[in-house]
Amino acid sequence: MNIRHVLFATFIALPIFAFAADNEISLVIKDHRFTPSEVKVPAGKKVKLVVDNQDATPEEFESHDLNREKVIAGRSKASIFIGPLKPGRYTFVGEFNEATAKGVVIAE
Repeated sequence: MNIRHVLFATFIALPIFAFAADNEISLVIKDHRFTPSEVKVPAGKKVKLVVDNQDATPEEFESHDLNREKVIAGRSKASIFIGPLKPGRYTFVGEFNEATAKGVVIAE
């Protein structure tokens, strides 16, 4: 591989690394609750939610506002991509524990 190939590969990969570092938000499910229950994201940008289910039981991340639905097995993680979003509030719930697992994404 010559230097041009290395430079080209580096420039192609840079936006991927920048995306991962700047637009990743962590959510934890513990005791059937989301922490934090409110997350702020930049409007107009794609964002990766990394949901860490620390409970032993599965939970379903569900949001009609975000048009997303994903089951996350107990003691596992899942990535959910959202956006780009217009400024506003977007609710989500843990469908298996809706009474306690609630949250909101705020795009600003």
